[in-house]
This record gives sequence, structure tokens and C-alpha cells, in this order.
Amino acid sequence: MDVKTGFFYLFSAVLLFAAFRVITARNPVYAALFLVLAFFQAAAIWILLKAEFLAIALVLVYVGAVMVLFLFVVMMLDINVDSLRAGFWKHFPLAATVGALIALEMAAVLLGGFRTGEEPRTMTAAQAAVAAQPNTRELGKLLYSQYLYPLEIAAVILLVAIIAAIALTLRTRKDSRHMNPADQVRVHARDRVRIVSMNPTLAQPAPPVPDAATETKA
Repeated sequence: MDVKTGFFYLFSAVLLFAAFRVITARNPVYAALFLVLAFFQAAAIWILLKAEFLAIALVLVYVGAVMVLFLFVVMMLDINVDSLRAGFWKHFPLAATVGALIALEMAAVLLGGFRTGEEPRTMTAAQAAVAAQPNTRELGKLLYSQYLYPLEIAAVILLVAIIAAIALTLRTRKDSRHMNPADQVRVHARDRVRIVSMNPTLAQPAPPVPDAATETKA
């Protein structure tokens, strides 16, 4: 077994452990952190397979953006975990059945790729030259040449979705404070802070202590 195979088994073992802890951890923050660990191990496996673009995209997009958002949501919201676990065993048979079907389908697809009965095909000189180039460069050429219009359409759809989300969030509500951005831009320093002159506050004099002789006469 060479070094590459050893790293593959190491990353795979840690990936399986992290994925198992994602669904068994009682604390949702720990589950999110184990999912981050699983993403890192999957990125390392992609690098071993010489797919560095997918590895970097997995780290930047999922670990750097999605999981950070999940962690903020989980830590800032007071989620009642006990209420979420109330119906776990009720829906467990259906979930186990769906999970078993997905596992069988993935096993059928993966085992089909490990069959070595067919003889390897010889590559032409052009295919060998393309294979020698970094896959990130070739992916960029293919993405911005042949698939340029689908990429622009996807970008426009995402832009419309972002604008729609902002518009729905900033709509006028009775329980939200709305501020006009134009008023914020036109504001001056004297409008933000106002100095008020006030007389110094004097301490209230203590009440007089009654004399003992006066109390006796009374």
C-alpha cells in the first residue's frame, strides 16, 4: 500500500466518523462542526483524485459560507431540541427505509465503476494533451465558452432571487423600524449629537436630626 492509498483510507475513515457523529450528536452546534470536518475530509479526497477545483469549491462554498451561516443560525436561535426529537421514533421506519434505498442505489452506482473486466482504452494524442492540463483551466475554458449562456442565465436567476429576498425582508411592517436611506445620507454631524447645557445638580440636604430634649417635652 503506497502513501496515497494510506491517505485515502485515513480521510475516508475520518469522513465516515464525522458523518456518523453529525446524525448522532445531541448538540446541534457539535453536529454542524462535525459536518464541517466531513466537508474538509471530502475536499482532501477530491485533492487525492486530482480534482482540486471541486475541493476548493467545497471548502469555499460549503465550509466558508453555508456552514458558517448554519452555525450562526444555530447559535443565535434558541432551538428547543427536545421538541424536535419528540417524533423521532415515530418517523424512524420511513426514514430508515428511504435511507436504505438511497444506500442501495449509491452502492449499485459505485460498484459499477469499480469493475475492471474491460480493457483500458488508449487515449489519443489530443486527449493526452488535454489530460495533462490542469482541470481547473479546462473547466474554465469549457464553462465560459460552450456553457456561457447557461451560466449567465443562472447568474440572472440568482440575482433576481437575491433582490426578491431583500425586497420581501424590507417591506413595511408595523413591528419593524423603517429608516429612509436618503435621510441617512443627508444627515449632518450636528443632527446626530446635540449638546445641552444643564445646571449642576446639587445634593439634597439631609433632614435635621431632632434634639433629645425636644422629644422629651413632646
